[in-house]
Parts: sequence; C-alpha cells; structure tokens
Amino acid sequence: MWVLRAADLFFVVFHTAFVLFSITGFFFPRLRKANLIALVLTAVSWFGLGLRYGLGYCFLTEWHWQVLHALGERSLPRSYIQYLFQRILGLSLPAGWVDILVGVTFGLSLILSVSLNLRDYRLRKGSRRN
Repeated sequence: MWVLRAADLFFVVFHTAFVLFSITGFFFPRLRKANLIALVLTAVSWFGLGLRYGLGYCFLTEWHWQVLHALGERSLPRSYIQYLFQRILGLSLPAGWVDILVGVTFGLSLILSVSLNLRDYRLRKGSRRN
C-alpha cells in the first residue's frame, strides 16, 4: 500500500510541476527550448494519442488514475486539472469551465513559447553574422 501512496504523491508532484512548467517556462530564456518541448509533448499526447484514446488523452493522467483506482478511488474527474483544483485547492469547478481554461492557457502558452523561441533563434542567428 505504501508503494501506491508514494506513486500517488509522485504523480501529484511531478504532473503538477510539469503543468506549471508548461505554462510558465517560456518566461525564463534558458528554459524556453525545454518549455517548447514540453508543450509539443503535451500536444502530441492530447491530439496524437488522442486520436486513439480520446481528445485530450494524457498518459500521465492515465497512469495516475490507475494508481488511484488501486487505492480505491472511484469518482475521478475526466480532467487532471479539475482533479488538481479539487485535491489541492478544494475547489469543485464545472468540467466545461476547466476545459476552456486549460485550452486557452495551453494555446496562449504555446503561442508565447513558439514566438519567444523564434525571436531568440533570430537574435542568435543575427549575432553570429556580426
């Protein structure tokens, strides 16, 4: 049982850190490439694997849900972010609202990350010519 509890804690910490890094990593110039990679991996999971398992599919969520089911948890939301709002903040938000929040936040983060990475690339490329 302690292994399942440890796995649960790992997923809460790691998945939450991954989400926070995905939506804020572009702020830090040295982390921008890694941030873009994290966002692309998220898109591949949501939309690539989502073609087979359903739009928005996340393998981290799937693995965490398996751990929680083994711990006896049965009424899990379909969204990991909705789960985090419930578990960490004690807020029960409608799934539709959370989906919109996640979609808009992801879209803005991706746009900002791509834009800043392109700008950084152009600046590096331009400084090499001089």
